[in-house]
Amino acid sequence: MIYKIVRYGNPVLEERCDPIGEAEFGTEELKQLVADMFDTMYAAKGVGLAAPQIGLKKRLTVIDPTSGEKQGERIVLINPEILSKEGKITEEEGCLSIPGFREPVSRAKKTRVKAQDAHGNWFELEGEDLLSRAIQHENDHLDGVLFIHRLSPLKRDLIRRKIRRLQKAGEWD
Repeated sequence: MIYKIVRYGNPVLEERCDPIGEAEFGTEELKQLVADMFDTMYAAKGVGLAAPQIGLKKRLTVIDPTSGEKQGERIVLINPEILSKEGKITEEEGCLSIPGFREPVSRAKKTRVKAQDAHGNWFELEGEDLLSRAIQHENDHLDGVLFIHRLSPLKRDLIRRKIRRLQKAGEWD
């Protein structure tokens, strides 16, 4: 199933998500949710998707830095915790929940994260460059932080005004 991606303005995008509980791990429901999130992300041509972007306040993200181009690149991060960050790189960033807007955002060049898989097993993963950016971006979603929150107040205000105009014109749902 492909979910409708929630757009900026929906309060779920700016709320801290709840951890996935032990009873949910290994269930068919969780496995199906993960599969549906990948399908939704690929349909939107993204490299990452967090549960709040489909309206769920769960600490779950899916990432594929190849956008489905290469097999075996799918990453599922449940209840992730960023352990360390190294370096700094500034690159253009966008968000499936804020379509049509891209701005330079500074992020760590390398990121180490600890998370659980769909069976509840803990693992650690290190990402660099695009993978590092995706881990940080998606983890931010779980804390109610959007990429526009990492912009200057002036840039953020300009984007918000443009979105309000789109909303008034009925072009933003």
